[in-house]
Amino acid sequence: MDIIFISELKIETLIGIYEWEKTVPQTIELNIEVGLRGEHATKSGKIGDTIDYSRVVGRVEKLFKEQHFLLLEKAGEAIADTVMREFGAPWIKVSIAKLAPMSNVKKLGIVIERGTRG
Repeated sequence: MDIIFISELKIETLIGIYEWEKTVPQTIELNIEVGLRGEHATKSGKIGDTIDYSRVVGRVEKLFKEQHFLLLEKAGEAIADTVMREFGAPWIKVSIAKLAPMSNVKKLGIVIERGTRG
């Protein structure tokens, strides 16, 4: 399986369960790996035979503008579901982390994997 990846995508968003998190934007960092069906783009060289990275980034950014997530887990699941459904990806791995959420923690977050990695 061929995989495209988006590394260290940073988004300012409202995320969290605490009252201050509902009013103070936080920076999250996303790392996304998306499985591709077959080897079409490697042979054809055509964008229509792959998943367009820029469209995935734009869709993920839109997701965070449209919704306030209480949990990183829910945000990660929404990303996975959206990319698989809208872009036809058979497999996805999403890493989502809050940056410097506590004075002694650089990052904290989750990793989810959905679909079948062929």
